[in-house]
Amino acid sequence: MADAYEYLEIERRDEIAIVVVNRPDKLNALNAATVAELGRASRALAADDAIRGVIVTGAGERAFVAGADIAELAEMGPLSGVRISRQGQDVFRFLETMGKPVIAAVNGYALGGGLELALACHLRVASETARFGLPEVRLGIIPGYGGTVRLPRLIGKGRALELILTGEMIDAAEAHRIGLVNRVVPQADLIAEAEAFLRTITANGPIAVALALESVERGLTTTVEDGLVLESNLFGLLASTSDMREGMTAFLEKRKPVFHGK
Repeated sequence: MADAYEYLEIERRDEIAIVVVNRPDKLNALNAATVAELGRASRALAADDAIRGVIVTGAGERAFVAGADIAELAEMGPLSGVRISRQGQDVFRFLETMGKPVIAAVNGYALGGGLELALACHLRVASETARFGLPEVRLGIIPGYGGTVRLPRLIGKGRALELILTGEMIDAAEAHRIGLVNRVVPQADLIAEAEAFLRTITANGPIAVALALESVERGLTTTVEDGLVLESNLFGLLASTSDMREGMTAFLEKRKPVFHGK
């Protein structure tokens, strides 16, 4: 799979795929081609039954993704601006709803489109040297890949507006304090910690994990009543799976379950 991409590297470790944005000379900035490759890779990994979880990170130690490619954005007009935004939104939304857990391993600057990519992942592990921000207003634009939508849902309106309206960066410790990241670890341990975190999830029933992701995602954008109906329906649906039988039988027999995603 790695040979099919110019700006990504993809490594498989058993049931986990590690996707590396690989433009270190540009601090892994997201040009249009890189966004398109992220879309192709996400679809390929979603369709691969052997992959149960994904880690997204950036090449090198300086940047996760330092933003969008400003040279490209500087050339946009009104219609192309809408198109560029929608293309990025579509790719990130697919990543968010692919039904497999995705962890962002933030190894450096996560700015603009880079923070928006991290926000589209389900969980975020940051190195102690990571930095986060949405500096778009300093360029006369706003976040266009979902930042104004996802950030308030994650950390609350007031804190999100502070980051969006000032364009200022925060460090990993502050990002953890406000709930933007789940864990902060030493840079040298980042990928290993993200992988261990993900393996605690992929050890569980894959259908249950997928439906838990769906229930939370849909529940955030609907009424409490409708969210509860969806949850109970998904809960009942899982009773039709052999994974549920295996999980409960293993518990009663005091052994580790072996899930097959069926």
